[in-house]
Amino acid sequence: MLTGKQKRFLRSEAHHLNPIFQVGKAGVNENMIKQVFDALEARELMKISVLQNCEDDKNTVAHQLAEGTGADIVQIIGNTIILYKESKENKQIQLP
Repeated sequence: MLTGKQKRFLRSEAHHLNPIFQVGKAGVNENMIKQVFDALEARELMKISVLQNCEDDKNTVAHQLAEGTGADIVQIIGNTIILYKESKENKQIQLP
C-alpha cells in the first residue's frame, strides 16, 4: 500500500500525463487487464479514463483493474483513474 506522501508525489507526477486507456460500454475484460498490466510494466504510472457510456461505476472499474494488474489506485478524480505499479525491469519512479 502507498502512504499519503507517496500518493501526493505520484499525483504530481501523473498530472501532465494523458489517459492511455478508455473504459467504455464493455467495461473491464481480460484483454484490457492484460494490456493495462503490460503498459504499467513499461510506464509504472498511468491514467485511464472511464467513458460516459460505461455501465460500471468508476470505483468498481478502478478496483477491477487494480486487482487484475496488482497495481495501486493513486487517485480517482472525475472520470479518470490513476494507477501505479512498480516495474520489475523499467524502474523509473523513485518513491519518497
